[in-house]
Amino acid sequence: MPPSVRHILGLSGGKDSTALAVYMRQHYPELDLEYFFCDTHKELQETYDYLKRIEARLGIKIHYLEADRGFDHWLDIYGGVLPSPKMRWCTKQLKIMPLEKWVGEDEVISYVAIRADENRDGYVSTKPNLKAVFPFKERGLVKADILQILEDSGIGLPDYYRWRSRSGCYFCFFQRKYEWVMLAEEHPDLFEKAVRYEQDHSDGRTYTWTQGETLRELLTRKDQIIADHEKAMTRQSQTRKNQSLADALAEVLDEEDDTLPCLACHL
Repeated sequence: MPPSVRHILGLSGGKDSTALAVYMRQHYPELDLEYFFCDTHKELQETYDYLKRIEARLGIKIHYLEADRGFDHWLDIYGGVLPSPKMRWCTKQLKIMPLEKWVGEDEVISYVAIRADENRDGYVSTKPNLKAVFPFKERGLVKADILQILEDSGIGLPDYYRWRSRSGCYFCFFQRKYEWVMLAEEHPDLFEKAVRYEQDHSDGRTYTWTQGETLRELLTRKDQIIADHEKAMTRQSQTRKNQSLADALAEVLDEEDDTLPCLACHL
């Protein structure tokens, strides 16, 4: 008898992957889905709270995957060079490798939460035994559908969507300047830890999370960054009536910075 195929679904603590978990439970209850979260131990507490809410609402168990060595170890290995859009070593070491280790050599179908209105691809494994499928794309579901799924399920959105548009580590280099400012407001302790990652290097060099300035320098422009953001939010609300705060925030921040993150982290 051939080995059975495993069905897996990665949760990031974001809206799309959560909506896919709801969707798959509703439409394919016969599937023995395994849910996983790649835990870097650098996540916001709101992310962990949201994952617990998902487990409780859907009656599922989430497998927390983690690397054998954590972020600080790999930061030393990479000579203190912080991860960046051009050097995403954190994604490789803390997300992809733990996932591929968990999968092993089993035949696996991975359900990925990319929507029909997104023009991008998710993580594609080099392992021939891991096949990715995209239910939302295949069925033409877009952002409005995802938000409706979450509202109907009672799960809703994670709390960090008040000020942040994506899931991921608290120091994720894909954060926009407004999100860094709000990290300092919402979690000053984590902001200070992110500052220390810029400064504390044995070679005496300073590495920065954002191009061209340190977080300390960015924070000196806090009032202007917030003012510019509020103006953009006002324009957005006037352009599109009855839009949710989370949706408006995501669109405004996308206008400010259209760099797309790696979908192994952000869903």
